[in-house]
Amino acid sequence: MKKVIISGGGTGGHIYPAIAIANEIKLQAPATEILFVGANNRMEMQKVPLAGYKIIGLDIAGIQRRLSTENLRFPLKLLKSLTQARKILQEFKPDICIGVGGYASAPTLLMASLMKIPTLIQEQNSYAGITNKLLSRKAKKICVAYPQMDKYFPKEKIVFTGNPVRKDILELENKHLNALQHFGLQEHKKTLLVIGGSLGARTINLSIQKNINRLIENDIQVIWQTGKHFYETAKKSVAEAKTSLIKVFDFINVMDLAYSVADVVVSRAGALSISELCLAGKPCILVPSPNVAEDHQTKNAKVLVNNRAALMVADKHAEAFLVGDTIDLLFDEALQKELQKNIKRFAKPNAAQEIVREVMKIW
Repeated sequence: MKKVIISGGGTGGHIYPAIAIANEIKLQAPATEILFVGANNRMEMQKVPLAGYKIIGLDIAGIQRRLSTENLRFPLKLLKSLTQARKILQEFKPDICIGVGGYASAPTLLMASLMKIPTLIQEQNSYAGITNKLLSRKAKKICVAYPQMDKYFPKEKIVFTGNPVRKDILELENKHLNALQHFGLQEHKKTLLVIGGSLGARTINLSIQKNINRLIENDIQVIWQTGKHFYETAKKSVAEAKTSLIKVFDFINVMDLAYSVADVVVSRAGALSISELCLAGKPCILVPSPNVAEDHQTKNAKVLVNNRAALMVADKHAEAFLVGDTIDLLFDEALQKELQKNIKRFAKPNAAQEIVREVMKIW
């Protein structure tokens, strides 16, 4: 029986691919024992057990970009997490360690390398962070989601697999009528889907809120996922506008239905969001979050923009230009078709299977 450790987390963009990899391992090799290693007090400590897997937390946190006394504790936390990781590896005795990014992956994979345990890295973004660049020196394979990643990693170790996403995104055909009924939409109106991640995206939300009347004037129906923090504010704004065109949700559990009915999507540019948009094949306008490490969302978005596969509006310009650009795209079917054709070229529907194939070559 093989044993696998999957380490990382911190955000859904790390956790959901990790769970997809674990599920695929179980599908291909049901007897495999899988253990997750995460960071205490991060979302993986709740999400992973809900998916049916055991997880152990390390006492590790990232360096704060602002001046903070927490940064003074970082070296001690790192040393403690390395000790904890070594103990976990000694007791569990994995055949391979998979790193998916996030705080916990660094001490786990570093210690695994020192203990001569094979490692594999799954890099979701188009820009590799310093941790994965360092870990790549000892890794057996690096599974990437974007082309031309040899500027960050040794070329001979790279496998272009894409990012694993939820299986329901792969099957959007024949869901259109069901989606119209679910969201209470009309069939022949232009439909805009606005998503900002599970917590929402404040700039995107404000841009929609301040331009509700422009959307109504153009007879555009909107599925607006606000996140929990902006939900009540958005509901109030829609009520004041006295419109049934705009449907507000704090969270959408049926993203396959939302994608199937959307003509255009407005989204942040996280790795998982982009992977879903590529598979859904939807014309989109990306608004990269400026509040992420090394501005990686802008770099993700530019890969698509440079290939005429998406449009982009900078966060600082969103309130002024986002809704206007979105309306223009909704009424420009030729541009929609071009973006749709080009974004589909980036889709990797078998990402999880391809990553697990590499895992099995190593163990």
